[in-house]
Amino acid sequence: MDQQRYLKPEVIQTIKRLDLKAQFIVKGFIQGLHASPLHGFSVEFSEHRKYVHGDDPGDIDWLVYAKTEKYYVKKYEAETNLLGYLVLDTSRSMGYTYRQEMTKFEYSICLAAALAYLMIHQQDPVGLVTFDETIKQSLKPQSRRNQLGTILSVLSKLQPTGQTNIASALAQLSAMLKRQSLVMVFSDLLGDADAILSSLHRLRHSGHDVILFHVLDEAEVKFPFHGRVELLDPESGTKIPGNADALKQHYLEELRQYRERFRRECFQSRIDFVELDTSVAFDKALVEYLVRRSGRR
Repeated sequence: MDQQRYLKPEVIQTIKRLDLKAQFIVKGFIQGLHASPLHGFSVEFSEHRKYVHGDDPGDIDWLVYAKTEKYYVKKYEAETNLLGYLVLDTSRSMGYTYRQEMTKFEYSICLAAALAYLMIHQQDPVGLVTFDETIKQSLKPQSRRNQLGTILSVLSKLQPTGQTNIASALAQLSAMLKRQSLVMVFSDLLGDADAILSSLHRLRHSGHDVILFHVLDEAEVKFPFHGRVELLDPESGTKIPGNADALKQHYLEELRQYRERFRRECFQSRIDFVELDTSVAFDKALVEYLVRRSGRR
């Protein structure tokens, strides 16, 4: 039964479409850069790690010690690859769009598929974590070519449903990770900012490199409404009637302050905070971000 569901024509077409978009980004843009923007995400010495109690003192690299006065040991081959996790918010609010071709959910899937393709192309293991109020699915990072097909198969079957608890899900993720990793989170961040930021800081302080993609619909960013409206909370179902023209300035200021807080606190913790809206082609947005990050490194 599982194989039949996997092989349904609409599922195959979805996977092919995602794969083509991912290839378009990598082959059309990323390979044209002088160096991959994902290089340099690992720890200070890509081929070393800090000496810990229990390591063989004979493995200490004394040349590194002479330069840094710190004890480092050579990593084994299995430790040198960057571990990546694509962490996708699958709550109901992610399924929203006003007038764009893609919902926030579909936009995030395209970004995740492209990054998966890029990491596997670089032979870095990448896995997938999906969540709403808790973690729902988890694929162990792999660098084998068929991992991309596995990830795309899971992504193509996902539907945005239920409420969300981003902070709780990220706390679960932090407890799961046993090695320093690159954690790429895709969410509209509808939730308690204090709790979300606390969980992000915990991830970062555990040594993980974190990229937070804040994906909003174009209408959520620009509020293009006029006259009498009825605003709907997509997760609770609460309806709020009002006048769009009277609400617009207050709404935009609240959004500005919300994003500014995330921008400031993420910067302080060396977390990349990437603001996206669905009116910008996802491939263009991703490449611009990767180029900016490459330049900073």
